[in-house]
Amino acid sequence: MTESVGIIGAGRIGRAMARIARRAGRPVTIANRRGPQSLMWPDVPKAVDGLAWEGRTVIDPTNAFDPSDLDGRTSSELVADLVTPARVVKTANNFAADVLASDPHQAGGRRVMFLSGEDAGAKAEVGELFEAAGFFAIDLGGLRDGGQLQQFGGPLAGQNLIRLA
Repeated sequence: MTESVGIIGAGRIGRAMARIARRAGRPVTIANRRGPQSLMWPDVPKAVDGLAWEGRTVIDPTNAFDPSDLDGRTSSELVADLVTPARVVKTANNFAADVLASDPHQAGGRRVMFLSGEDAGAKAEVGELFEAAGFFAIDLGGLRDGGQLQQFGGPLAGQNLIRLA
């Protein structure tokens, strides 16, 4: 059986992530009880509190738009603390939702998707999901260094790169 993908938040990014998972042939479950605009960065701790994270891989597409919220860390390092012992992979946060949801096959190539995380197996698993959906995955290293490159304000944020065949 193909492992399902669970998504917290039914906003634009959550819906885009659901489309990606469906393109990769994965069943999807979306959870959000207060509507599409309700899950923003300050709400992440409440959204993940009390859930069972053992044995899970968490794809973190969040961005904290105010660096003072981070206390010198990346947003994904904070998310990793909130969902311990889950394996966290930072990805899908450097595009606007409409670009993320669109066909990754462009100009004879594939849209590049960056991945960061501490667990090589989790990054491989998430990379395979995005590759199956048509993206070209690039591993940027750990949550700290790789996360800084791709989170809001980093040099890869908002970059829509295509790897040509």
